[in-house]
Amino acid sequence: MNVVLATSNKGKVREIIELLHDRQVHPYTDLIEGFEIVEDGKSFQENALIKARAVYAALGDKDAVVIADDSGISVDALGGEPGIYSARYGGENATDKENLNRVIDALKAKGAESSKAHYTAAIAIVSREGERCVHGWMHGNVITAPRGENGFGYDPMFVPEGFDQTLGELGDDIKKGLSHRSKALSLAKILIDQIKTLRS
Repeated sequence: MNVVLATSNKGKVREIIELLHDRQVHPYTDLIEGFEIVEDGKSFQENALIKARAVYAALGDKDAVVIADDSGISVDALGGEPGIYSARYGGENATDKENLNRVIDALKAKGAESSKAHYTAAIAIVSREGERCVHGWMHGNVITAPRGENGFGYDPMFVPEGFDQTLGELGDDIKKGLSHRSKALSLAKILIDQIKTLRS
């Protein structure tokens, strides 16, 4: 059973492959040429399903199981922004650093040095058996003075609940236990195993 990741984001690919280490998984760009997917949904779930459907259709392999992640950070002091726009908060094709700096600037404009925030991960699974979506969350605070070089995205500014270090400072083993994506993937694994059982 081919499990295909509907992403070309290297950080996400690495993290998902590590979390699904006991399964054969491939980024879709290993199988077909990469293409643009317009993520015009109004929620993480809608965007994850849009990506998974597009890749499943493009593969032309009815036996494939495609998983797609849509995730981001929501900051209370910014009214839930950047939310579903996390990957492009600093503008189209913005770098991780540009996105992070825009959140910092927005917080400073409100006179805030920190705020409650949470990460959301929605993971969609599309196969011939149908479509499903699962979620995971991680709560904590964001700060305007980033710390640490680990991870990617907003990790250097996010301090998880119960910790005083940012995700950029914490080791990978600790982060795996906290991660919104790992929580969602643990549920996705169950669904993937159910599909495998149905097919055997």
